[in-house]
Amino acid sequence: MRRPVIDAPMTRRGVIRAGLSAAIILGATPAWAAKAQPADRTLCLHCLNTDEKLNAVYWSRGHYVAESLKAINHLLRDFRTDDVHAIDVKLLDLLARLRRRLGGTKPIEVICGYRSPRTNTLLAERHAGVAAHSLHMQGKAIDIRLADRRLRDLQQAAIALHRGGVGFYPQSDFVHVDIGPVRRW
Repeated sequence: MRRPVIDAPMTRRGVIRAGLSAAIILGATPAWAAKAQPADRTLCLHCLNTDEKLNAVYWSRGHYVAESLKAINHLLRDFRTDDVHAIDVKLLDLLARLRRRLGGTKPIEVICGYRSPRTNTLLAERHAGVAAHSLHMQGKAIDIRLADRRLRDLQQAAIALHRGGVGFYPQSDFVHVDIGPVRRW
């Protein structure tokens, strides 16, 4: 007659099974099975028109950080009117991806972030290339450059991400990126 399993000596495999069963019953997750926390997302920005700088973790532990978003919105405000507008977090994620892809340690230099309708109208009257319905007015576009990377490399990296519009302005020394339809000029 066979002995009940309860009386059998514990093998190594049995100990492991018992431990896993207990962990499941008690609601604990073994360290090797725990879902890895995604890395924080950080942006280091330098607004050239106001000379303001910001280094902020804007996404942590699976959530956007409200105080950081508020500080970014302020930094990327329309410097001509001081109007502040919410910057779309998808644009911030695009900037973070660009910086990761290109590496480097210098801040992203911002030429233009949010642009108020009043400023957009003024610029459209002075310059032929300003769109009447610019995504800058929705917090979905930004004009940037990187001090530690060539402008052409920034443009190519932005195109490779395939996340929205990319405009190349070598005469003015910046690249426009937005989260609108994928296109380039």
